[in-house]
Amino acid sequence: MRSRYCAYACKNARYIVDTHDPDTREGVDEDAVQDWANRSQWLGLEVLATKLGGERDQEGEVEFIARFRDDRGRERAHHERSTFVRRSGRWYYQDGVTPAPAPVTRSAPKVGRNDPCTCGSGKKYKKCCGAEA
Repeated sequence: MRSRYCAYACKNARYIVDTHDPDTREGVDEDAVQDWANRSQWLGLEVLATKLGGERDQEGEVEFIARFRDDRGRERAHHERSTFVRRSGRWYYQDGVTPAPAPVTRSAPKVGRNDPCTCGSGKKYKKCCGAEA
């Protein structure tokens, strides 16, 4: 994963194609990869999680965020969960998906309409801060 990030940062699209799984490589557009690399200033790679991918494994998974600045100067982040496969002792990128955001979990109990308002006014929530809802 890190070597592929470095290839984007160094604008080496050939390496990106060469490290793509040979079974699905025909779908990779080297010119498009080169164009994206050329139009981006790569700012950093953060590996969030790994699964398998050790010395004796034949497959692995990496979740990462690659930060970059686009050709309009906007900072962007590419968040992906990538799968890799080992063939003849060499790791190849197989596929990647954008992870779904984690569900929002309420940390405090929900305020009911007839509960005292959370602002401390002494009024019922529905007659105070909840009136706008």
